Amino acid sequence: MSERQPLVAANWKMNGTLASMKPLVDAIKTGLEGSDVEVAICAPYVYLPELSQRLQGSGIATGAQNVSEHESGAYTGEISTTMLNEFNCHYIIVGHSERRSLYGESDAMVAEKFAQVQSAAMLPILCIGEHLAEREAGITEEVVARQLDAVLEKVGIGAFSQAVIAYEPVWAIGTGLTATKDQAQEVHAFIRQRLGEQDSTIAASIRLLYGGSVKADNANDLFSMTDVDGGLIGGASLKAEDFLAICHATR
Repeated sequence: MSERQPLVAANWKMNGTLASMKPLVDAIKTGLEGSDVEVAICAPYVYLPELSQRLQGSGIATGAQNVSEHESGAYTGEISTTMLNEFNCHYIIVGHSERRSLYGESDAMVAEKFAQVQSAAMLPILCIGEHLAEREAGITEEVVARQLDAVLEKVGIGAFSQAVIAYEPVWAIGTGLTATKDQAQEVHAFIRQRLGEQDSTIAASIRLLYGGSVKADNANDLFSMTDVDGGLIGGASLKAEDFLAICHATR
């Protein structure tokens, strides 16, 4: 790990109940007392009021998993940054691969969401990554560059001083497959170099998270790499013991 403060963000996805959430949050809070790792929990919208209240004063940030690119209006079923701000949301995931592949979010739409999050003074966690066929075709960097460039063209490099990027190889999400530490490092180094072409200071300071079947038993290896500054954790974030082990691995 570098001098960049590690960040571990939980993405509960569409899991849990109010009853299961409470002991999970309490166990995470207790397990992180005295820790210097930054932690965020990105929960389903309906749990944000309760989550925000339970995390108050804990140092753990509240996050959302998605947001509308629109500020308000006739968008039935959508949630705006203004609404999320009312529940002390600090982070918002944008462009998660499941949003891109299952719900057709384009690079342009993700860029709009990124801009919307920043306009509301919250921090976007921008997700980028390739599918298995793209990796096998040797175009991982091309795909990652395209996804990154769409946001750079919309907001400019300066916006990345207030953002986090999560590299998630789509083939490793929820599949049990994980990129090797060297594969993760290679793509993270490419992302940093790509940003560095426009601003070396921002490139050096931005936190790059790895997301893709991070578990307690592989977190140490992944987090030991120079350009891996933490993780975006899916399934393992639903078990306090596993999630805490991952958080502690950032040491």
